Amino acid sequence: MTENDFSEWMTVKDKLHKSGAVTKFSEGQIWWAALGKNIGVEINGKHEDYSRPVVIFKKLSHLCFLAIPLTSQPHTGTWYAEFNFRGKPEYAVLSQIRMMSVSRLYNRMGKLSTGDFKKIQAGFRKLIK
Repeated sequence: MTENDFSEWMTVKDKLHKSGAVTKFSEGQIWWAALGKNIGVEINGKHEDYSRPVVIFKKLSHLCFLAIPLTSQPHTGTWYAEFNFRGKPEYAVLSQIRMMSVSRLYNRMGKLSTGDFKKIQAGFRKLIK
């Protein structure tokens, strides 16, 4: 990670902040979201827009929500919940849950089945006990 990585992310973040975009969203949906360039073990976004898929875990208002980042890399343990999306295994990174602004959302990818969303909810309850 370089100083330039943070500078590039700050440019993207500034554009997101100024856009003031308000998008309709609901729990259980999967979106591409700008997570940014983070520090330490915090999960980063990818590509030039620093984004990655997230599941909308809990809608807090029309402007913010709790999001859980997703990865396609196989993981096991209580920090992860495995589910299928579009016929492929995906993993919710439960330990990386965070509050996000609706301005970070890019593209809606779809919605989880009720059963898969319940797997993620159960995994999160297990993690925080």
